Amino acid sequence: MGRDSIGSTTPTRRDCLKYTGTAVGGGLLAGCTSTGSSQSAEADDDSSYSVTIEPTGEVTFNSVPETWVAENASWADMGVALGMDKPSAVVLTDEYRTWHYDDIPGLSTSKDDMVSLWQDGVDNELFIELDAGVHFIDPNYMINLIPNWEESDVEKVSEQVAPFCGNTSFSTYPWHEDYPYYDLYEATEKVAEVFQRTDRYEALEDLHSEFLDRVQQRLPPESERPEIALLSPASREPEKFYLYRLGDRTAYKHWHDLGISDALDDTDIPSFTSDRGTIDYEPLLEYDPEILMFYTDKHWTRSDFQDTFHTFLEDHSAASRLTAVQNGDVYPAGGMYQGPIINLSKTERAAKQLFPDEFSRDEQLYDRQRIADIRSGDI
Repeated sequence: MGRDSIGSTTPTRRDCLKYTGTAVGGGLLAGCTSTGSSQSAEADDDSSYSVTIEPTGEVTFNSVPETWVAENASWADMGVALGMDKPSAVVLTDEYRTWHYDDIPGLSTSKDDMVSLWQDGVDNELFIELDAGVHFIDPNYMINLIPNWEESDVEKVSEQVAPFCGNTSFSTYPWHEDYPYYDLYEATEKVAEVFQRTDRYEALEDLHSEFLDRVQQRLPPESERPEIALLSPASREPEKFYLYRLGDRTAYKHWHDLGISDALDDTDIPSFTSDRGTIDYEPLLEYDPEILMFYTDKHWTRSDFQDTFHTFLEDHSAASRLTAVQNGDVYPAGGMYQGPIINLSKTERAAKQLFPDEFSRDEQLYDRQRIADIRSGDI
């Protein structure tokens, strides 16, 4: 891969990469350390270009990265939507729901060659082995959420392989207070700048805006739109659930775009993302949400979901008393992560689930061929 060992002096294209950043308060990593004056001089070549991605700061590339690693399916989907091959690795491949690509012409759902960074922890040596050209991973994510990772590990990988250029934006974290969150298309624009594909980004943004305009024009008045409870069942026969609140971050974009409200918004029940707690049927019966949406561990077809979850709920002494169960309004919500393609797919599915009188089950609300054309550069 161009670098025989950690101590090798064999130059690679990454030896011509410079990355700098400005530190933020609280002892968190905000930038990477320059790799040295000789590399800085190389990065001043006419072919170099810079991208600013918080919290890393300014990152200068001497050439467009050919290989890449993503924190999760959100960043993976951003690169794929821009026409890149799938990343070499993500933290957990199981959480990259590539079934959303099923009907995009020319786009494979395969993850056969993709590596899970998480293997009973994350070893920084794996990054060196992968030898990617850029890591779309928030360095503070690694330091705060990955066991045994310290700033020195981030610096090691940044200096010996390539910089960390991500921003954890799918949920809210206390260690994220000193730098901004990116929305989905702000993050996609950063990826496009790194891969020098801003024309494809602009085309994707136009497609997304036109799609939303068409869908939102067909929605009922806001006062008639439903409230949902977003839950993750703790098992296939759940007696408890992890509760998610409809926050401001990218994980909830499609719900907000459809004008959906959180049925438990006025309660004091904490979110799983804040305290990792669970709830049982007692508070669900007390507040009785009209619709239940389940985050699940895999892609469920409508029939399999009904046979597994809904059948159990209908036969359960407590769950069967819930209005959503009695009315058949329990649906799969998919996963939390989404880039441009997955967002279109999730928005379309949610619109059909929650507004069945307006959107038919077999209707296509966005142009799959147009996505394929944008990916191939046919703008």
